[in-house]
Amino acid sequence: MNNYLRKEVIKNMFYVGIILAFAAICTYFIYNKFQTTRDVDFNSKSLEVVFHDSGNNITINKVTPMTDSVGLSSNAYSLSIKNNLVVPVNYKIKVIDDVVSNLEEGDNVISKDDIRISVKSKNDIKIYDFSELEDGLLLDEIIDALGKEDITIRAWVKKDSNLPIGSDMKYHGKIQVFENDTIAIR
Repeated sequence: MNNYLRKEVIKNMFYVGIILAFAAICTYFIYNKFQTTRDVDFNSKSLEVVFHDSGNNITINKVTPMTDSVGLSSNAYSLSIKNNLVVPVNYKIKVIDDVVSNLEEGDNVISKDDIRISVKSKNDIKIYDFSELEDGLLLDEIIDALGKEDITIRAWVKKDSNLPIGSDMKYHGKIQVFENDTIAIR
């Protein structure tokens, strides 16, 4: 009877080992799937750009006018830029209209005159009227050699907008990073 129990214990340990190995492998693949869909990597000649959570799309889904202080606590679009060179590199960040998405909305597109946009870089926050930006240029900076910068962009409908509050008007834009006037691509 003692041999029988020993064989059953060994057999049960073998099954538990297979189940644990299967669970570990599944967890690894699920983690990698979510990791790759969450981070969208873009590269230029010397920069690596990673967009977090929301990706590189800016979306305002409903007209909700807000003050700058409330707008600065609205939905954030964050990205990290890493310089892979041992020399400083100049980069630019622009927000451009997502023409395809805005065409789908037809006449329900929020005008740039009604949008405020902020950019936070190196603990410095700048707020702009979106319509005042030349070609959507938010930031023109130099990143140190082998440096990394975290940037946060927010967009909201400004308080003194004449748009109907709560309407389904929308705005869709894309954040683009340029190095020497060359866009970072996937």
